[in-house]
Amino acid sequence: MDRQQPFFQWQQLWSGNNSFFGQSPTYPPAGQGGPANQPMAPPPPFTPEKQQIQTFAIDPGAIQACLYRFTYIWLRRGGFWFFPVFVGRRSISGYRWQRFRWVYTGLDLKNIESFQCF
Repeated sequence: MDRQQPFFQWQQLWSGNNSFFGQSPTYPPAGQGGPANQPMAPPPPFTPEKQQIQTFAIDPGAIQACLYRFTYIWLRRGGFWFFPVFVGRRSISGYRWQRFRWVYTGLDLKNIESFQCF
């Protein structure tokens, strides 16, 4: 067996042309988290009370303090637990709690109405 064979198999699986166990990979790009940064425990077993503060956009500097912490995020259509691993100028990425597991996702900061870190 050729030593390069495993690399080419991995490249084919993650290239988007094929699927891996029936679904596309959902891991973050290099340098933006990854399985090593994924939380190992579920979020707190409660839903915090939303603060009634009117905001038009979330400042990246404010949410930066929530990196690698359980954070409850409220969007216009509801809220959810989030574990941020990257904050950019206009977006945030990390792990969203969905159906008893963490799923990597990204959010536009202008869609976030409020957040609270724990």
